[in-house]
Amino acid sequence: MERSPAQHLPDKTEPAPKQRIQDEIRRDIIFGVLPSGSRVTEAALASKYGISRVPVREALRALEMEGFVESKPYAGSTVAAIPFDEAEDLFAVREALEAVIARRAARRAAAQFAAGRPDDGWWGIRKEIAQILHDGDEAVAADLQERLPELNIRFHLAIAELGSSTSLTALLRQIARKIEWLYAADVKSRGKHSWSEHWAIMAAIDAGNADDAGTLMAAHVNESRVGYVSRFRSEDSDSPAG
Repeated sequence: MERSPAQHLPDKTEPAPKQRIQDEIRRDIIFGVLPSGSRVTEAALASKYGISRVPVREALRALEMEGFVESKPYAGSTVAAIPFDEAEDLFAVREALEAVIARRAARRAAAQFAAGRPDDGWWGIRKEIAQILHDGDEAVAADLQERLPELNIRFHLAIAELGSSTSLTALLRQIARKIEWLYAADVKSRGKHSWSEHWAIMAAIDAGNADDAGTLMAAHVNESRVGYVSRFRSEDSDSPAG
């Protein structure tokens, strides 16, 4: 039996009930199991995930702060949709941020090899990236594109860790979940092509070429922005005015 996308990549440690339910609800929103506009209640979610209502209530409050859930007095909670203007802003922030991250990762790679054998911490992250790329290639080959959004965000966060900047990694993590949501929304139209671009970015980083790494990463994010904007603008233009 095929597992849901949320089950392919388990966390390394078992999270607390509130965090676990928050992660599961968020992933079900990202992958459309809980579609935008659908009503969500504590009772229904508690039954769905097999847990009491208290951690569900806490998870919904946290997800509201993240922008995945909207709550109104006397109306309950519904799954939010990413506003178009917010999507544009997220891509703009991401493009600038990840170009800096890629350049930093390339400079660190160059420094690691210049010093001789890279340290174990660097190698550990690099091996993780190799596995992510392998898993993504397998998903593309098997036409299992629903696996790509989570692998995609893991790749980009790993690049940030490779650059060894706590501040930049923290900034990327703040927008990573919304980026995953955007990627999941557009993965069928661009997922396969987008995934292959990761190899060129990683080659530039491995070569220690900071300029190429930054340029390729910025182009990669911009292509995602163009694809997303063109597709959703087309959908909006096809919808009746209201």
